[in-house]
Amino acid sequence: MKGIILAGGSGTRLYPLTKGLSKQMIPIFDKPMIYYPLSTLMLAKIKDILIITTREDQENFKRLLGDGSFIGLNIEWAIQDEPNGLAEAFIIGEDFIGDDEVCLVLGDNFFYGQHFVRELEEIRNTLDGCTVCGIYVKDPTQYGVLSFDGDKVVEIEEKPEKPKSNYAVPGLYFYDNSVIEKAKNVKPSARGELEITTLNNMYLKENKMNARLMGRGMTWLDTGTHIDLIQAANFVETIQNRQGLYIGAIEEISYRNKWIDDEQFLKICDELKKTDYGEYLTKIYNENRGEKK
Repeated sequence: MKGIILAGGSGTRLYPLTKGLSKQMIPIFDKPMIYYPLSTLMLAKIKDILIITTREDQENFKRLLGDGSFIGLNIEWAIQDEPNGLAEAFIIGEDFIGDDEVCLVLGDNFFYGQHFVRELEEIRNTLDGCTVCGIYVKDPTQYGVLSFDGDKVVEIEEKPEKPKSNYAVPGLYFYDNSVIEKAKNVKPSARGELEITTLNNMYLKENKMNARLMGRGMTWLDTGTHIDLIQAANFVETIQNRQGLYIGAIEEISYRNKWIDDEQFLKICDELKKTDYGEYLTKIYNENRGEKK
């Protein structure tokens, strides 16, 4: 399976922060925002990743992540010149996806939960067509919303005024390879975008769309507003300081996945040794070395 992070857009809801900086480069507590969706793909054991950015922001992202080899990834880059909708990601990424399945995660989406890794593994192992997630929210009117007939999903409504459920569809989607041709057949919506909901409903009409409903232990934040940013930063700070375990530490995830060895990980630790982040990674290294003895 390949992975795509869509990190384009103009981030107008976050002006003036985003007048000179990509939204996905804004920090959530101690890490750039993009670390969190990247960590989601890594927790799903996806190593081949395409990051789609705007033309003007791409060099900054490349300085941050390069080709991904420092953490055992293969990162490729593409440009979305205009915010033409989420479904365009599969048209832009056609050559990158090739004949594989693909997971799309939005660059401003944050996920955290005790059983998240297990959920990702089960979604990958049972993928048949398309799988979206469903997360219970207080006000679903701002999202794509799942409609049910009993336990069966019968529709995804985009930002409905009167939602038929409280299950919103977050920015994490899994598809078989037919997504490329389906995306090419998506017609622009009234706002001129290739809507991901239209794409998902194509799978639904073929009886090939599945919904994975996440339980109460799952946290999802869409960090698209100033309030969302504060809430996400406070959440990360609270968890990290209470538990002593970091969220979205891509170097740690790679090390635990055995994508980099002790020598590579120690080099990263040494480069960051004067920071709290580096001290944390060094602690992980020392604990792992102790387990091996």
